[in-house]
Amino acid sequence: MIPVEFILFGLTLVAVAVFHRHTLAAALVGLLAITVYKVIFSDFHGAPGLVGLIFHLHAEWVILANLFALLVGFALLSRHFEQSHLPQLMPRILPDGWMGGFMLLSMVFVLSAFLDNIAAAMIGATVAGVVFRGNVHIGFLAAIVAAANAGGAGSVVGDTTTTMMWLDGVSPFDVLHAYVAAVAAFLVFAIPAARRQQRHSPIQREAVPDISIDVARLVIVALVLVGAISANIYVNGLGDERTGYFPFIGATVMGILLLLTPWRRPDWSVLRPAAGGSMFLLALVLSASMMPVDRLPAPTAQTTFGLGFLSSVFDNIPLTKLALEQGGYDWGMLAYSVGFGGSMIWFGSSAGVAVSNLFPEAKSVGQWLRHGWYVAVAYVVGFLALFAILGWRPTQ
Repeated sequence: MIPVEFILFGLTLVAVAVFHRHTLAAALVGLLAITVYKVIFSDFHGAPGLVGLIFHLHAEWVILANLFALLVGFALLSRHFEQSHLPQLMPRILPDGWMGGFMLLSMVFVLSAFLDNIAAAMIGATVAGVVFRGNVHIGFLAAIVAAANAGGAGSVVGDTTTTMMWLDGVSPFDVLHAYVAAVAAFLVFAIPAARRQQRHSPIQREAVPDISIDVARLVIVALVLVGAISANIYVNGLGDERTGYFPFIGATVMGILLLLTPWRRPDWSVLRPAAGGSMFLLALVLSASMMPVDRLPAPTAQTTFGLGFLSSVFDNIPLTKLALEQGGYDWGMLAYSVGFGGSMIWFGSSAGVAVSNLFPEAKSVGQWLRHGWYVAVAYVVGFLALFAILGWRPTQ
């Protein structure tokens, strides 16, 4: 028998897909329904009623606070990057034709190996908005998200899920081979996405003349990114016992932005849409955390493949946590599956939500699947390539 919580969560996802102009309301109503049911008729992983809810919120608040601060902070950061005027000079760097879009996606892929995938995706989306004159195709937006998620799949500092693995003792070298799948997938989706974008709105051939670079804003961008990476490494050095009490990474990003406000004032107008999009993701993440999932199927290549599709609608953080508790996975294959799999739907990853905050027209499951179909194809091709080349390599 299917637990009622799963039925309510499924109905929430359907409502998000159908009422794509009211995604936040749909997510909040779904969260309320799941919470009320859990308090009255069920429990929170063994703890009943309001006491169980309080304990559950206490256990989840750091993850939620980090996500909110990162999404809002990187939205402000992307405006700093845009107002630095560097994106206006990108046409001088990017080649003409569809290769320009392909090179932009390649830059996002590489950046995501070193930065958080949210930051890489938002930088890529900001540049795309300039070089394509604000007329970015939904399929190309899906490709930007996919490039960010693929680029972070094999790096323990490139994605929250791989960082969790590192934190749990998984060697960075046991995750690295995810790039076999990620590179194969990238070639599958990046080429058709770039060609489709070029037909939709050709890349700007000439840079805007008489542009003066605001170096101060670029310095702020660099400081925030270095701060985020440093905080990530610091958190991994502390371990679970102390990092569970405070959202270090999100606080670092917001703290640097606020501290440097007298030097260059952020564009506070982006706060409202960024906060709304962030609350939407947090509602889904919190709903997913309440699901009665105590164990995943036995770790095999086939079940890992299925987790990729599940991560497009079910937050990959609890999936990764369960996998780490269970053990016996090929961590590189799992990192690719749960990291890249979320690219198939716009709300399947935090990078997708962040990009959709910049381009609200992307908040349609139907349009995302219709125009970004090659992302799902790329996921399958990348997984099969990894399995054919390296096979199933579980690590205890």
